[in-house]
Formats: sequence, structure tokens, C-alpha cells
Amino acid sequence: MKKILGISAFYHDSAAAIIIDGKIIFAAQEERFTRIKHNEDFPTNAIKESLKYSNINLKDIDAVVYYEKPFIKFERLIETYLKNSPKGIISFLKAIPVWIKQKIFLKNIIFNSLKEIDPEFKDPNKIFFSEHHLSHAASAFYPSPFDEAVVLCLDAVGEWNTTSVFYGKNNSLKKIKEINFPDSIGLLYSAFTYFLGFKVNSGEYKLMGLAPYGEPKFKDLIYKNIIEVYEDGSFKLNMDFFNYETGLTMTSKKFESLFGKKVRKENEKIDQVYMDIASSIQKVTEEILIKITQSLYKEYKIDNLCLVGGVALNCVANTKILQSENNFKNIWIQPASGDAGCSIGAALAFHYINECNIKKNKDKKIDEMQYSFLGQSYSDDHIKKELDKLGAIYTYYDDRSELNKIVAKHISEGKAIGWFQGRMEFGPRALGNRSILADPRNTEMQKNLNLKIKFREGFRPFAPAIMEEYLGDWFSGKILNPYMLFIDFVKNEKIIKNKNLNIKGFDLLNLKRSDIPAVTHVDYSARVQSVSKNQNINFYSLIEQFRKITDVPILINTSFNIRGEPIVSSIEDAFKCFMGTNIDILVCEKFLVLKKENQKHINLNYKDKFKLD
Repeated sequence: MKKILGISAFYHDSAAAIIIDGKIIFAAQEERFTRIKHNEDFPTNAIKESLKYSNINLKDIDAVVYYEKPFIKFERLIETYLKNSPKGIISFLKAIPVWIKQKIFLKNIIFNSLKEIDPEFKDPNKIFFSEHHLSHAASAFYPSPFDEAVVLCLDAVGEWNTTSVFYGKNNSLKKIKEINFPDSIGLLYSAFTYFLGFKVNSGEYKLMGLAPYGEPKFKDLIYKNIIEVYEDGSFKLNMDFFNYETGLTMTSKKFESLFGKKVRKENEKIDQVYMDIASSIQKVTEEILIKITQSLYKEYKIDNLCLVGGVALNCVANTKILQSENNFKNIWIQPASGDAGCSIGAALAFHYINECNIKKNKDKKIDEMQYSFLGQSYSDDHIKKELDKLGAIYTYYDDRSELNKIVAKHISEGKAIGWFQGRMEFGPRALGNRSILADPRNTEMQKNLNLKIKFREGFRPFAPAIMEEYLGDWFSGKILNPYMLFIDFVKNEKIIKNKNLNIKGFDLLNLKRSDIPAVTHVDYSARVQSVSKNQNINFYSLIEQFRKITDVPILINTSFNIRGEPIVSSIEDAFKCFMGTNIDILVCEKFLVLKKENQKHINLNYKDKFKLD
């Protein structure tokens, strides 16, 4: 059996994955171990964990595949600076030393880093390089439930590609269309993210969440000045409005003049104009993606579409694609669509394309991402030792069903739960194993979770996790959505209509919009997660216990972390987050930890790190 290690590193979201005989065995992001969000370092910790879980030594790996080709990327960098010379000299002088010191000699760096992990790894010829967009495309097509599909990859930029289309059939994956740097939907969206005062490569979710508070008043202005879109959805950006080619910022002064606003500072008030700008670029993005996908469907007449790349995490746009006429019938989106997922894709591309393995026929409804539960898990013995080391007071329950009843009762009484179970999720979403859970009926819960637990902007929406069989009772669509990659709308009979229609902006947060107000966004949408027994029996059972108490088969599900930190990985991470926030209860597998019992007995070494009341 071929054992392949896939690696993404040195830009953002470093990760490692182990593939054995075409099956994803383990995948994890380096940030989860270093506690540095979007960590770009070589994924030493993720590799060690992957080897440990897979019970293999690094020297026994048949191939190590890096997710892109650095020389081609360097070519793009040099050509871009030469084209714009002498403009961008400051950016050039900052970038070139990094490339000369590190990225040009990447094979040596990778080899030496692997030798540090295992001195017995002695063969540099085992190291291979995949193209960036091929890694993305492979991460989507090969785990998908399709034997044949069009694969659309949209991100900021790889080596040169910013948008690419692949045709996948069995083991074959062939690029058939591309758009190259500097024209990029991902960079366009990131430029607006930057302009609105959010961090590029992490704040794009905030832009999407902000958009429903505004109106797309600037849509025509964007089309007339910033981007030209052709009939097939291909596009060209007016680079006069951007500065990312050679500068140190995303947008130019001309961009500010167009909208009559300065780049918003991070802590500056978000006024209605910024909300309208967010709404406008979200609408433009949706319309472009619909044009692209409709054109591809018309041209290739294949029912199946795989979506991947950072832009594919825009769940609002994904839903518009699915709902648009004359478009693909089936869509599967890689849940780790960002660069972390390329670690999986690089390894799978090598397995299927280089080794000429045939993709196995599968049940057309089941993918091979294993619901993204691809990271490490912990035994009861390990958890007990860690909790004891931390000085925690806890109760152990042999019977999970009894524990779930107790936890569900606490949730129904307004408690927030840190839920730490099973294997850690791979990708940006917590899907019920590293989650904070709460009652969606609670009108104050969205505000409380945002401000007192997550320490983030109050307008950010939360996701409802719902038992799969009740989806149609609460939401209008029938999209099974285990990865939270589409949105749905609360059914009319669950909506509470408000008489005051003149309220705008963040004042809308004060209105109760439905029977589940904590997970209903201002436009009555929700990023739903459908949960089945097959997907996650323990999480499903907890929701079921909550339904028995409340007649509501839904829980708030948000990632177990605070603003600026990665999702928790270890028991210590979970305990620190629990004690440092207003989370009331921590549940680590069968261990129940209550905040009140632990505030007076906490290890003194940690007190200065906690925000205790």
C-alpha cells in the first residue's frame, strides 16, 4: 500500500495529511498545535501527529508531496515586478530576500525539516511538487461522490492561476480553462475585506456576515469601474483601483475616492455605507459565480460540479449557484477549501494521477472526507491525566446517554457548553467535535456568545445544527448540508414578522426574527448544519435529548475558540478557553467540568491568562 504525505506550508494555513492506498487517514492544520492562527510555518507538529495516528515512520513514507511549485510562483513574482517597475520597489525589496533565503531552495528546506522529525528519512528523491490549483482540484474531485465532474477552483492566486476549471473522470483530472493573476475574484473579495477593516485571509467571513445589513447600492459602480465581466463569466479587473500587485496594501487611493470612504480601521465604527459596500461586493461575487457555472454547465453538459478554493467557502454564493436555473444539478464542496486542504489534494493527485490508480466507484451520496473528522482524538485515560494536571474538578459518566441528558438540560436552561469529542475537525468549521453549543431559542444568546465568549463583533451570525430528519420542518430548502457550506432560510411559520420596517443596520439585531432567534440572520437566513446518526452519533444524540426537552431539534454550533485563536486541539486548550470565557460547562468525552466548581480551585499558574469574573 502506498503511503503518501501531503504538505501545505509557507504562505498561510499550513497543514499535513497522510493518504494510504488512496484513503485519507489523517489531516490537521499546524495552527491547532502552535496556537498561531493561520500559521504558515512548516507543519512539523501536524506531521508528527499524522505519523503517530497512522502508526508509521517517516522513513516508510513512499512520497512527500508539496502543494505548489515554488519556481513558477517566483517567476510570477519577478514578471509582475518587472512589468510594473520602478513601481513597487519597497515591496520587491521586502519579498526577494525571503525568496532567496527560503522559498527558492524549498526542496532542501523540506528535506532538512523532515530529517529533523526522523533522521532515518534520507531520500530527497521522495519529495515531489504539485501545482497549486491541481492540489485544490484534487482535494475536491477525488473525495467527492462523483466519478465524473467539472471542478471549479477559485482563490486569491496560486502560481499564476486565480480561477481554473478541471474535468475529472475516474483517476483523470485535466485543466481545461484558466484565468491568471492579477485578475482574481478571491483578491477582489479580499480587497473589499481589507477596505472594510477586516483582516485578509481571515476576515472574508465577516464581510459575508455583514452584507445582509446593507443594500447593494454600489453594485453598478463596481461593474462600471472595478471589474469587467464577460458573457461566460470570465472577468478582468481594473488594476488602477488595487495595490496588491506590487504594493503593501490591497487597495489604492482611487478605490477610496470611488466610494468616498477611507479604509476603515479595525476598531472604527461600521456605518451604513460600509454595510452597503459589503452587500454590493457580495452581490457582484454571486452574479459572477452564477455566470461562470451556468456557462460551464451549458458547455460541458455534466450534472456534477465540485467547488474548491477560498472563494468556495462563501456559503451564500454557493447556495445561489445551486438555486440558479440552467445550472449544475449536484454540487460538492471541499469543506477544507482553503490552502490547508491542498495537503490532502497534493497527496491524492500523486496517488491517482502519477500512480495511475483508478478512482473506486462509490455510493453517489457519500464522500470520502469522513465528515472532516480527520484529526486526533483522546482516550479517557489521557483526558483524566490532563484534567488532573490542570487541577480541574470534574465528574465522569460511564453512560453517555445519561451525560447527554444532563448536558441538554443545562443547554435548555441557558448554559453555554464547550463540547470536546472524538476526532478534531479538519478545515475552518467546527462540526460538532470541537464546538461551543447553546440554545437557539434564547434571544440574548447571539449577543452573549459573540461578546462574552467569542469576544468578536456582535453582528456575526451563528450556525444551527439540526437533526437531519427535521430539516424540512424548520427550513425552506431540502439541502443536506453536513459541512455548513450552504445557507437556508427559516420557514415562514417559524418567522416572527416585525411591524417596524424602517430599522436598518445593527439595530436589526434587537429584533426577534423567529422561534430560533439566536441562529436567524437579519435576512432570515442561516448557515445550517444537518446532522445524521451516521455522521456523528454522539452529537446527534445530544441534539435529540435537547429536542425531547424543548421540542426544538436544533442547537447553536460555533467553533470552540475565541477571536484571534485557532479552534482548540488539546484538553489544555479546551480548559483554558473554558476558564477564560463565560462558557459555563466543559464536556470532554465523558468528563463533565462545571465552571463554578473550578473557579476557586484553578491552577494558579494560569490565573493571569484567564478573564475570570
